[in-house]
This record gives sequence, C-alpha cells and structure tokens, in this order.
Amino acid sequence: MPWFPGLEAHFDLSTRSTVPAGALQHIVTDTVLTTPSKKATAAQRSPRDGTFHADQVAAIAAGHFTHDVYSAFLAPLLPLIQERLGVGYALTGGLSIFTQLPSLLNPFIGYLADRVSLRYFIILAPAVSATLFSSLGLTSNYLTLAMLLLAAGVSIAAFHAPAPAMVGQVAGRRVGTGMSIFMAAGELARTVGPLVVVAGVTWFGLEGIWRLAVGGWLVSGLLYLRLRHVSAMPPPTAPTLLAHFWPQARRVFLPLSWLMTGRLFMMAALTTYLPLFMRDVLHTNLWLAAASLTILEGAGFVGALVTGTLSDRLGRKRILLLLFGLAPLLLLAFLFGPLWLTPVSLVLLGLVAISPQPVMLALVQDQFSAHRALANGIYLMLGFLMRAAAVWIVGFLADRFGLHNAYLASGLIALVSIPAVFFLPASGDEA
Repeated sequence: MPWFPGLEAHFDLSTRSTVPAGALQHIVTDTVLTTPSKKATAAQRSPRDGTFHADQVAAIAAGHFTHDVYSAFLAPLLPLIQERLGVGYALTGGLSIFTQLPSLLNPFIGYLADRVSLRYFIILAPAVSATLFSSLGLTSNYLTLAMLLLAAGVSIAAFHAPAPAMVGQVAGRRVGTGMSIFMAAGELARTVGPLVVVAGVTWFGLEGIWRLAVGGWLVSGLLYLRLRHVSAMPPPTAPTLLAHFWPQARRVFLPLSWLMTGRLFMMAALTTYLPLFMRDVLHTNLWLAAASLTILEGAGFVGALVTGTLSDRLGRKRILLLLFGLAPLLLLAFLFGPLWLTPVSLVLLGLVAISPQPVMLALVQDQFSAHRALANGIYLMLGFLMRAAAVWIVGFLADRFGLHNAYLASGLIALVSIPAVFFLPASGDEA
C-alpha cells in the first residue's frame, strides 16, 4: 500500500529512483490539493470508462415513463375536447401543435446541457407536466387550452433535450441499449397513459382529472433522491469548436430530416388521430378508442426495447431500412384489411412504425460524441416541428377528404422517405 495516496499519478513508485525531499513535499501537497473530495466527485459523477450503469439508466427511464404518461393524456381526450369545443379535425388535432412549439428551445437547452448540469430539468419535469396535462379538463376555452399546452411543451423540451444525452453518457459503450431502455419507457408510458386518463374521466369526470397530477409530484421527489448527485453534464474533454460541429450536422441532419418526415406523418396519423379514427371511421366508444392507442403503443414499447439493442449488433442503417420498408405496407393492411385484422395490424404497426426512434437517437449520439446534448436538441427540435406540421396537414386532409384518405396519404409519404436511409453516415460497424 502506498504511503501517499495519489502519488502514483506523478511517479511510478515501482522504481527505486531517489526523489529530493523538497520535490517530494511539493508533490504530496499538490496531490492533496488537487485530488477531488468524495462529495465533489459524487456531485459531478459522470461515467468515463465505457461501463453500462444500469441503475442510472433505469432511474432516467423511470422519469421518462412518468413524464410521458401525462403527455399521453391529450390524444385520448381529443374526442371529448372536440365535442366540448365544437371544432373540426384540424383545430382539434392542432392543439397538439402547441406542445411542439417550445421545441424551438431544444438546441439552446442542449447547448447549455453540454456545458452545465441540467439534472434538475430532468427531476422537475414530471411534476410540472403532470400538473399541466391534468388541468386540461378545467377549461372549455380554446385559447386557455392552447396556453396550458404551450407551457406543457416547455416542460417537455426541458426534459427531452438533456435526458437522452445523459443516457448516452451513463450507457457507456452500449448506447443503443441505453436508448432502447429510455425510449421503451416512453412507449410504455404512452401505452399506459390513455388508460390512466380514461379511467380518470370515468371516476372523476373530465373536470376532475386534476387529481391525477399527484403521481408526477411523487415521482419528481423520488428522482430528486436518486439523481441529485448524478451530473447531466458530459465529462471534460478536449475543447471542440462549434465550427467543427456544423459540417457534420449537415451530413447527418439533411438525410435524417428526409427520413423523419415520412415517419412523423405516419406517427401523426397513428397516434394523434387514432382515437378519432376509431370513433368516426370504425364507430367505437371512448374506451375502445383509448384501447387501440394502448395496443399500438404497447407494441411500440416492445419494438423500442429491441431495435436499439439490435442496431448495436447489426448496424443502425440496416435496422432503419427494415423498419421503414415494412411500416407503409402494414398501414395499408390496417386501412384495407377486414375488421377482425385491426388489432393485429395495430400490434404490427406499433412494433415497426414506432420503434425507429431509439435507433435514430443512437445514430445521433454516435455521430456527435463531443456535442451530444446539442445534437440531440437539434434532432428533437426538427422532430417536434415536423410532427407539428404533419399533425396540421393530416388534420387538414381529414377535414377535406376524410380520415381514411388522410391515413393513406401519410403512408405514401412514409414510402418515399425510404431512400434517405442510404444517405445516412455509417456507424462504426457499418463503415
């Protein structure tokens, strides 16, 4: 056992070289003064050894699950909101656009998260989002609903910009696996969320679902206990200029935006408008409309859990090509198949159409290791803005030509996005 802890950092003590006493005193003093305390180390804990830290990944994923349970309240409430407001599909679905607008903040939040720890954004967001989404039943005014959802969108941005980058750090070399767990938690939340809010409406009425917000506050308290010493800031690295970031961003985000456009049109149809489709096209009740969303998102949970890990082994581009090739075909089966095939089609669509997200997030993390949160913020901003546009366009098409034809158009747009996969930069195992 060495006499002076940390001395090995300066000299190899296995050698018998003679060190002058004055130099030795200087070395010991320097070592004691520059060795961080346990408390400081804990406060800035950020894995640097490539190890997969399962407990930290699980904690962030639990926060993601809770947060997205509440953000999943909106879609199943849209039929009730539409009846209350007396508006068309575009205005009803357009309410979700207000949750997307604050995504303009994502690059700024991501840039900040690359420099300071934003763990309290991750800790507090479940409580804030729970409060805002649980308040949707308290008003019948469109403008008030829009303001509530705009504020909720800020909370969504504050959570989703730093959280995946934090997962990318604590997952070590298994980024795809970490993203699968993180995204699967979100998909599981969107599976559970519709059932939770419909149960809340059944028990308390639309005006009484504010009581459901307590769950978000409890989980934020638990996240504080678990994550308050885990840094959301990347470990120190050699300075990397933003001038080096933008050329790579163009190479990655141009084809990725093309690919995202096709996916997000399908997602706008399949998630935002699915309860309305089930009610108006298939003539089901509110419970069955919510159950259809649960079936879709439940299958998406399984798909998200698998695809990121598979992409670690088989490559990001191969998995994306498979998923984007199958999704439009399965949407056609959903639209034109017999009624008994509807649950099967929803399961297969959930497995294929929802699950590309962890693969795409892992690809972004692969390409921008020095600016992970900034790159993630740009990716999320693009995704949220494109989704907002897609929601409005699908709603407009539904008002003009019917929901069935709007769904068909979204599938065709997804089909023409497939060639974008070939323009994506290769990951390490695909180069």
